[in-house]
Amino acid sequence: MFCKQCGKPIEDGQELCEECKATASQNPNPAQTNYNANQQTVNNGAGKSKIAAGLLGIFLGSLGVHNFYLGYTGKAVAQLLITLLSCGFLAVISEVWGLIEGIMILTGSVNTDAQGNPLKD
Repeated sequence: MFCKQCGKPIEDGQELCEECKATASQNPNPAQTNYNANQQTVNNGAGKSKIAAGLLGIFLGSLGVHNFYLGYTGKAVAQLLITLLSCGFLAVISEVWGLIEGIMILTGSVNTDAQGNPLKD
């Protein structure tokens, strides 16, 4: 177990941290500490814009720009390749795909990016 105050290791059953003298009641139990450490989510604080992603999907959906923006690179590459490798003949398919995804983003059906961070308004 580690001290909540200073982070130094303390032995199970020990009442005081030898480094900062914090009591064991100030430290969580080890099972709870491990649980909390595993529950961290990726959030860089600078969430992606829902409006920007939706408009990119509507206007540049055939190139997959909105999916690149949100971090869905697999879908983005698929849309880009459909458009480029068909010399634009199948761009209509990618554009309809992007239009639908753009509308879904703007209506809130898609509300997270590829890392699971919520989209901001």
